[in-house]
Amino acid sequence: MAYDLEYRIWLKRNGRFLISSGRAKLLRFIEEKGSISKAAEEMRMSYRHAWGAIKKVEDALDTKVITSERGGQEGGASRLTEAGKEVLIAYENQVMMFDDQIKNQYKKPTLTADGVLIIDDQVVLIQRGKEPYKGYFALPGGIVEYGESIENCVVRELEEETGLRTEILDMVGVYSDPGRDPRGHFVSVVFHLAKIGGDIESGDDAAEVKLFPLDQLPEMAFDHSQILKDFIEMRSEML
Repeated sequence: MAYDLEYRIWLKRNGRFLISSGRAKLLRFIEEKGSISKAAEEMRMSYRHAWGAIKKVEDALDTKVITSERGGQEGGASRLTEAGKEVLIAYENQVMMFDDQIKNQYKKPTLTADGVLIIDDQVVLIQRGKEPYKGYFALPGGIVEYGESIENCVVRELEEETGLRTEILDMVGVYSDPGRDPRGHFVSVVFHLAKIGGDIESGDDAAEVKLFPLDQLPEMAFDHSQILKDFIEMRSEML
């Protein structure tokens, strides 16, 4: 299931609300079209509603944001005052900076670590207890926390999800295909680990922990079948 992120930005002065996206659009249209009535039409609101919104901004700023030439209520030309331009630009700049920060952060790949742990020629897999791929088996692993090394992450995740304490032997590879995870762009660094203690016990979001022979693997989540195929090839080359 896909989700969209939505948010609103309000600009305040001395604790008083000035404008959000609606009033900012109204001011922008007035400046571009030179008319309150045309701006109101563009916004699909009444002239009275538009003028009321302008007055609220002026009351909060305690100064005029619109200057109008004579020509009648509906026909006079209108422009933003210097104060009006200042508040509009201030809002638009804040929105631009905030959008840039949010979108860039949101679009950055998420770094994860997964572990291949072999016990008695069988690989340790977890059955996922949550979507995506709920009920499918996967390599134990998870998201690297801020301030945590990726090596510490894989050891921590293995213990949290399987109850087993491990140490890293070597790296299997880096898997970064943008489509490998339906939740977004997840980059996984996969390690080969050895057991140094603990007993198998499912935890965290793992519904079950099981051992499978490498030639009898279940249907697996994400690209973990390919990862194990790569691991098997790597191990055969080392023998």
